[in-house]
Amino acid sequence: MRSLALISLLALPGCFYPADRGRALEAKVDRLGTDSAQIQTELKETREQLAATLPKIDEKVAEVTKALKGLDTAARRKDADIGVQFQKTVEDLAQLRGQVETYLHKITELETALAAQDQKLVAMQGEAALKEAEAKKKAEELKRPTDKKEFLALAKAKAKAGDVLLARQLYNEFMKKWAKDPLVGDAHFGLGETYFSESKCREALFEYGKVLQDFPKAESAPESYLRSSDCFAQLKMKEESRLALEELIKSYPKSAEAKTAKERIAELDKKAAPAKKGKK
Repeated sequence: MRSLALISLLALPGCFYPADRGRALEAKVDRLGTDSAQIQTELKETREQLAATLPKIDEKVAEVTKALKGLDTAARRKDADIGVQFQKTVEDLAQLRGQVETYLHKITELETALAAQDQKLVAMQGEAALKEAEAKKKAEELKRPTDKKEFLALAKAKAKAGDVLLARQLYNEFMKKWAKDPLVGDAHFGLGETYFSESKCREALFEYGKVLQDFPKAESAPESYLRSSDCFAQLKMKEESRLALEELIKSYPKSAEAKTAKERIAELDKKAAPAKKGKK
C-alpha cells in the first residue's frame, strides 16, 4: 500500500507537473510557430505578386509615354479612336497602381503580424525555451543511429557531455520512436537524470515515477528509487525520502542500490538516535 502511494505521488501530474505543463506550452509554441510560418508564406506570395505587377506598370507607363509622343502622328486618325485607346491605357495603369497599393498595404500588415507573433513567441518561450528550440534544431541536424541501443547510448553521451537540452530532445524522440520497447524505462530515467543534474527535482521525480510505475523491470528501476529519495530530501520531504529507500530494499533486495539504501537508512537512524535520547 505504501509502495503504491509513493509511486502514485511520483507520477501524479498535479504534484509533479512538468510533463503536462511542458506539453501544453509546447503545443502553444507550436501553434504560434505554425501561424508564423503561414504568415511568412503569405508574405512571400504577396511580395512575389508585387514583383510580378511592377513590370506591368512599367510596360503601361511606356505605352502612355509612347502614345503621348505619337499624338501628332496619331492626329490623322479619328479623335474618337485615339481617345478610347488612351483612356483604356490610363485605366489599365490606374488598376495596376491600385493592385500595387493593395499589395504594399497587405505586406505592411503581414510584416506587423509576423513581428507580433515573434514577440509572443519570445515572451511565451523565454530564454530557457529558446535554448530548447535551438537544441531541437541541433537535434534535427544530428545523425541518429538506427539501432535503438546505440540511439539511447547517444542520448546518454550527450547528457554526460553536459549537453542536457540536446539529450532531452533525443530521449523524448526515443520514447516516441520505440514507445512500446522496455528500454523506454531507461529513457525516462535518463531524462530524469538531466533534470536531476540541474537540481530540478520535481521534473526529475516525474520521470523516475514513470520508470517505477510503468517499467518496474527496467535496469534503471532500483536507481530510480534511490534518486527519488535524493530528490525528496532536497524538497525537504523526509518521510517520502525514507519511504523511497525502504521500498527500494523491499522491491530490489539483491541490487547494489538496495545496499546503498540500507546504509543510508542506518545513517538516518544514527542521526535520529541522539534526538530521541534528548527528548527523554
